[in-house]
Amino acid sequence: MAIFLIHDANTMNILQRFKIDPFLLVLICVVVTASLFPCEGQAKIIFEHLTTFAIGLLFFMHGAKLSLQSIVLGIKNWRLHLLIFATTFVIFPLLGLMMKFLVPSFLSQELYLGFVYLCVLPATVQSAIAFTSIAKGNVAAAICSASASTLLGVFISPVLVGLLMNTQSSGAMNMLDAITSIMLKLMLPFVLGHLSRRFIGKWVDKYKSVISKTDRLSILLVVYVAFSDAVANGIWSQISLLSLLEIVLYSIMLLTIVLLITTYGSRLFGFSKEDEITIVFCGSKKSLASGIPMASVIFPISIMGVIILPLMIFHQVQLMVCAVLAARYAKRKM
Repeated sequence: MAIFLIHDANTMNILQRFKIDPFLLVLICVVVTASLFPCEGQAKIIFEHLTTFAIGLLFFMHGAKLSLQSIVLGIKNWRLHLLIFATTFVIFPLLGLMMKFLVPSFLSQELYLGFVYLCVLPATVQSAIAFTSIAKGNVAAAICSASASTLLGVFISPVLVGLLMNTQSSGAMNMLDAITSIMLKLMLPFVLGHLSRRFIGKWVDKYKSVISKTDRLSILLVVYVAFSDAVANGIWSQISLLSLLEIVLYSIMLLTIVLLITTYGSRLFGFSKEDEITIVFCGSKKSLASGIPMASVIFPISIMGVIILPLMIFHQVQLMVCAVLAARYAKRKM
């Protein structure tokens, strides 16, 4: 697939220069493909079954990758983790709810729900740790916090969706159905994967790059199925170019507010500069890898395309902004 095609040296240099995530370009290609050649009929049924299998495999591998040792090592710095988790699962959702004031004058109800969904997701693991390392922050704490955020997100995010979105959207499942579906399709594979770590842990650690590609292929499959159905339901008649620009603007505003809260909050509570960096980069991230598969379990495919659109755009915005911020932190005097 296209995920393997962006390996030309000149192309990669251009993407790195402009802080563009190559995977985002692949996602855009998949969205375009789904718009032009949506899966229908029997093919749609086959793709839906493949998606269910891929999501189960993805969360099985997430469980197998999670090391209890990394969590135990970082547990001592509980104040740091408490601030990060409060930002991820309390402050972010509250900011998402505050966007209700933009509806309907500046934001459609569907996109508003997309932003609320974005705000309840756990932190991303890879980029949070990578940016903390580049900025010369507390990498050990970042590994612990990001890993724990993924684990907590499997349990907390669906509950927050039920609490914050169930009363506002008839498209979301009722809370009991959502929790049952999450238990079977996400939590069970995750727990089984973690229990299997003692048997397959070395293999998983050795072939992280292969597993990363599997993760991304799973996400691409989910996006293709979601946007195929969204196209059938007229997504591009609902989402204009102006709406896309609004999503970019609101993503920048949301990220800026969270970055200010994490930066000055960490200073207010007397954290070191290294810990501040960890709080900033772990507290401001939202996971595309967890968010898209989780959305496919929680929401009907008919509305999923609109729901995940803010997440896809926010993902790129956070990478571009945090790349610049990490470079600035790295240049500070030690």
